[in-house]
Order: sequence, then structure tokens, then C-alpha cells
Amino acid sequence: MVLPSPSSAPGQTGSLRAALDEGPMSRFQWGAIAVCVLLNMLDGFDVLVMAFTGKAVSAEWALSPSQLGLLLSAGLVGMALGAMFVAPWADRIGRRPVILGCLAVAAAGMLLSSVSQSAVQLGVLRVLTGVGIGGVLAGSNVIAGEYASRRWRGLAVSLNSTGYAIGATVGGLLSVGMIGEFGWRSVFLTGGLATAVAVPLAFFWLPESVDFLASRRPKRALERINVLARRMGQPPLETLPQPTAVPSGIGAGFRELLSPALRRSTLLLWSAFFLAMAGFYFVTSWTPTLLVEAGLSGTQGLTGGTLLNLGGIFGAAALGALAARFALRSVLMAYLITTAVMLAAFIASTSSLGAAFTLGAVIGLFANGSVAGLYALTPATYGTGIRATGLGSALAIGRIGAILAPTVAGGLLDSGWTPQNLYLAVSVLYVATAALLLLLRPATEPDTGPAIAAPAAGTAH
Repeated sequence: MVLPSPSSAPGQTGSLRAALDEGPMSRFQWGAIAVCVLLNMLDGFDVLVMAFTGKAVSAEWALSPSQLGLLLSAGLVGMALGAMFVAPWADRIGRRPVILGCLAVAAAGMLLSSVSQSAVQLGVLRVLTGVGIGGVLAGSNVIAGEYASRRWRGLAVSLNSTGYAIGATVGGLLSVGMIGEFGWRSVFLTGGLATAVAVPLAFFWLPESVDFLASRRPKRALERINVLARRMGQPPLETLPQPTAVPSGIGAGFRELLSPALRRSTLLLWSAFFLAMAGFYFVTSWTPTLLVEAGLSGTQGLTGGTLLNLGGIFGAAALGALAARFALRSVLMAYLITTAVMLAAFIASTSSLGAAFTLGAVIGLFANGSVAGLYALTPATYGTGIRATGLGSALAIGRIGAILAPTVAGGLLDSGWTPQNLYLAVSVLYVATAALLLLLRPATEPDTGPAIAAPAAGTAH
């Protein structure tokens, strides 16, 4: 992520932004990132709960594969709406209030899903839940990147994806035990209660973005920045930096994404998100069911799906660590190609349970890491004033691919496609995503956001 470059002003010799970019990470900064990771854990649980309960829901309401595919896609429809139309408000009113509101929406959607009485009701509530999750994901990833130093920024954003995978893994493990004992509704109830508890936690522990406070200048902006600066061990500011031009509305933010300077990068990132997330959500949504179709038991299918997400925990973290030493784009392309190779061999491995589970974990490692890499790569293209809009719009385009993939897969299964055919087709999507990244020019221009200048150490406030 490219953040404001150092600047100087009369009587000021340092820059808070530069200190955060180049200095050591404080406990407060790591704490802010940890809260974002926790929120992503809840999102992972809430998003993929439908994949793990799909078989039980389908049995209760006698759904066809196509109908189940629509249910699997419903949450992703909501996530696209949230990322496209809710997340951009984080650039106008703040990352923190948008995240808090979206958490409340997601909690309500999950709790109401636990008492739904038809597939239509459940589908509508999955859309509502997805709207909340879409806003949380965009805002929390931006905050994590903004509070990380330049060296650890890739790891900070990747850890968010690790949190997502942990939440999805916990969802799978709980589903295996809870569905048989208490029914599928108990899984939604558990997720809803956990998300509701996160609202007050985020209220007290999630800080607002320093970059947002400096660029948008809400009430008490200087006071709020200085509170955050002290908590990060930095000297307070004497004055706010000179304001810089920021988009005046949501529409202006979208227009800037497609301005001549950013159009090429924006379109390439949108295309990469579309293909990669189509592949990712096909794999995570359909794998438990398709493993059963390939001859495994229902419990073994759930276990295989859980292992996909378990592998993702390590994949996202490993990508972040590699990105601290190597070019992020190169690491991401390697992840994408490896995912394609593993997918091509996956279903054929089901004749050996151990091989299937091992390969599933490896696919989860690289597929989750691929999404984490896109999350980390995207904000580097945009300045503070459109950063949430840029990531939110890329996520929204990605959700379109994610929405189509499970639904199209259900239709292809109805028309006679085999699981092996589907996994081969998805492997092609990952190869195409890697090819798109070859065309992406790495961001080299400094952020156009304000430099947050602070007095030198020892200067009186």
C-alpha cells in the first residue's frame, strides 16, 4: 500500500506518516491489526456457513443442485452490494462507523437466518448478511494496511485473510459436530451471536484511520489524531496538514478510479478479482458437496471442505511473510499457478482419502493466499481519498464472479458435467488471473494524500 510521502513545514521536521511507514511497529498498531483480523474471522464464518450447511438445508427443503447454487450465491450478492455501495462511504464518513454499522447488519442477518422457514427467506437473509460483510471486509483491510509499517503492510493485510480462513475453518469444525446434534440452524445462531458480541468490542478497540482523519478533517480531527499518535509512541501534531483535493462524493470517487492515470490498473485489478474470486468461491462452496458426489461420505466431505480452509490459514500468512522479502506480484503469480496445478489433480485423488485430504489442504493454502495477495496488492494503487472505494469496487467485481461461479457450477452439474471437468475449468481461471498480473504496472507514484507532519521529538505541543 502506498501511503503519503514525508514532507516538511515551517517549524516541523518530521512526519507522522513517514514515522509509521518506516519506523518499528508499536503495540497499538499491532492491536489495531488484531481487531481487524478478528472481524475477518467472523466474516469467514458467516460467509461460508452456507457451504457447510448446504447439504442439510438442501435435504430439509428438497432443493435441486441449481437451487442450492442460488442459495450459495445469495450471500455473495449481498457482499457485492455492500462492497460497491456501502464500503465507499468509509472514504466519506470514516472507516470505523461503516464497519460498526455493517457488523450490526451482519449479526441481524445471521440471527434471523437461524429461524428462516423457507429457502426464499433464507436467500433474502443471506443477501442482507452479505451486505454487512462486504462493508466490513473492505473497511477492515484498509485500516489494517494503514496502521502497518511499509515493511509489514503485506503481512498485515494477509493476516486479515488468515483470519477469514480461521473463521471458515471454525465454521466447518462446528458444523460437523452441531448439524447432527442440533440441526443446521444452530450453526447460523452461533455465528450471529458471535458477530453481535463483536459490535461492542469493535466500538471500544477499533481505531479510526489516521489517514482519513487527516484528509477528510471531521470534527476534532487534530485532537483525535494526537490521541492516536500518543498511543503509537509518536509526538503530537501542532496543526493539521494542508488539505489536499479529495473526491467530493461517491460518484466522484468512482470516476477517479477510471481516470486516465488509473484506468488501466483499475480494469486489470477488476478482471483479476473477478476470475480469482470465481475460482475461490467455487472451490469453497462446492467442494464438500462434490467430494460426496465423488464417493466420500457426508462427514468426509465436510472434513475435506474444512481442510481447504485450514490450509488457507497458513497460505495467507506465508504469502505475507514472503511479500516482506520478495515482490508481492511475483509471489502472488506463483500462488495462482500452483493453485491451478493442484485443482487439476484434486478430484482424481479421491480414490485415496489421505491424498484427497492432503491435496485439499494444499489447495486451500494457495487459493486463500491468492485472494490475500489481491487484497494486499490493490490498495497500493490508490490514494487515501479513494482507497476504500478502490478496494470496495474491486471486491464488488470479484463478488460478481463469486456469485456466478457456484450458480453456473450447479447448472453444469445438472447438465451432466463431472466434478473433474469443473475443477479443470476452474484451474484455467487461475492461470488467466496470473496472466493479467503480468500486465499490471506496479504502483510507483506516491500517495496524493496529506502528509501528516509532526513536530520533532521534544517540541512542546
